[in-house]
Amino acid sequence: MNFPFERIRHLLIDLDGVLYRGDTAVEHAAAFISWVRSRGIAFRLVTNNATLTPQEYVTKLARMGIEVGQDEIFTSALAASMYVQQQGDGSQTAYAIGEDGLLDALTSARVRIVTERPDWVVVGLDRHVTYEKLSIAALAIESGARFLGTNPDTSLPTEQGLVPGAGAILAALVATTGVRPTVIGKPQPLMLELAIQQMNASIEDTAMVGDRLDTDIQGANELGLPSILVLTGVSTRGDLAQSRSRPDLIVDNLAELIGLWERHSA
Repeated sequence: MNFPFERIRHLLIDLDGVLYRGDTAVEHAAAFISWVRSRGIAFRLVTNNATLTPQEYVTKLARMGIEVGQDEIFTSALAASMYVQQQGDGSQTAYAIGEDGLLDALTSARVRIVTERPDWVVVGLDRHVTYEKLSIAALAIESGARFLGTNPDTSLPTEQGLVPGAGAILAALVATTGVRPTVIGKPQPLMLELAIQQMNASIEDTAMVGDRLDTDIQGANELGLPSILVLTGVSTRGDLAQSRSRPDLIVDNLAELIGLWERHSA
C-alpha cells in the first residue's frame, strides 16, 4: 500500500456516491466526517453540481445527520466565481446560464450579471435553459466574451434515465461559436487546485476521496494528488481494467478507510 497517510492534513471529499446517494446518506458518512474532524484534518466537500448554494448543501446534509459548515462546501459554481474574480480587476461582468447556485456564487464574488457586452459567459446546468439564453450567450462569445463552464458532465442521471447536463449546454454553444470553454469541474484539475488554495493547503499534504474513476480519481491524477476510491458509488473494481485513472488506495466503504488510516498512523 503506497498511500501516504502520515503526511495528509487536508482532504477533498466528493459528495454524491461518497457521503450520500440521492437523498440517502451512505453508511458511516456522518462517522467519517466526525472522525476527520477528530484527527484535525481540514476538508472541502467538492462537487461538480453548480445548481445548489452552499447553504442548501448544508441543509441537505443535515437532514441526513451529517453536520458541516458552509465554508466546507466547494461547488463548481464557487470555483467558477473564484476563477473569474482572480482573472479580473474587481469590476468583472458576466452573462450566466445556470441556477441559483451559480448566480449566487457570482454575485457573492462581486461579479455583475449583465446581458449586454459581458466580460464572461459562464455556463452551468440550467434546467430552464431557453433558445433566447443560448442566443445571448453565443452572441456574447462571438463578440469576445471569455467562455467558462462549471463542469463537463454531458448527462445527468435521474430516476427516469439520463437527461442533458451542463456539458450538453456547453456543447450547443461550442457547436454554434466554434469556441471551446475553459472548464472548471472534475476531471479538470482547476477546481481541485482552487479548493486547495482556499484551504491554504498544498498538493503535498492533500488527498482526494471519490467514487468515480473518470472524474474524482482522474482529476486527482492530473494534479498529482494522492487519491482514494471508495466503492460506495459509481465505479467498481471491475472498472479499473478499462480505466487509465489509478487510485492510490481502494476501500469498500468509509469504515474501512477509518480503520486503515488508524492502523497506519499508530
